[in-house]
Amino acid sequence: MSVTAFAIALFAATPLADAPQAQLQSATPGGDLAAQTLAAGREDEALAVLQRASAADPHDPAVLINLGIAYAHKGDDAKARAAFEAALNCHEVIELDTADGTATDSRRLARKAIRMLERGDFRAEPARGGQLTYNDQ
Repeated sequence: MSVTAFAIALFAATPLADAPQAQLQSATPGGDLAAQTLAAGREDEALAVLQRASAADPHDPAVLINLGIAYAHKGDDAKARAAFEAALNCHEVIELDTADGTATDSRRLARKAIRMLERGDFRAEPARGGQLTYNDQ
């Protein structure tokens, strides 16, 4: 899964069959867990939405994973790791659909996010020397 696909990750969340059954409701506008906002590179806006959602339900692994992604994109690795670890330790395990169309459980995705964070996969790539830029001077 590419970092981009991971970053625009969670569109749907449903409880796994063997997980405690609970009605999951997204606390974010449009029900996309701020995935579209993250995909558009608006991390500050995504953080605000996800922080409110996390305050409303601090044990929602889908919200915690996207919160971790937003923190990682902002360069706050400590808060990103804390969010990913909180998702990993949630009592409820849910199935998550990612932007690339794959489905996985929240704990597996949280573990993957932690590994990606450790490798620096969420950091923005530096501009390449051969890249064209516009300079109006």
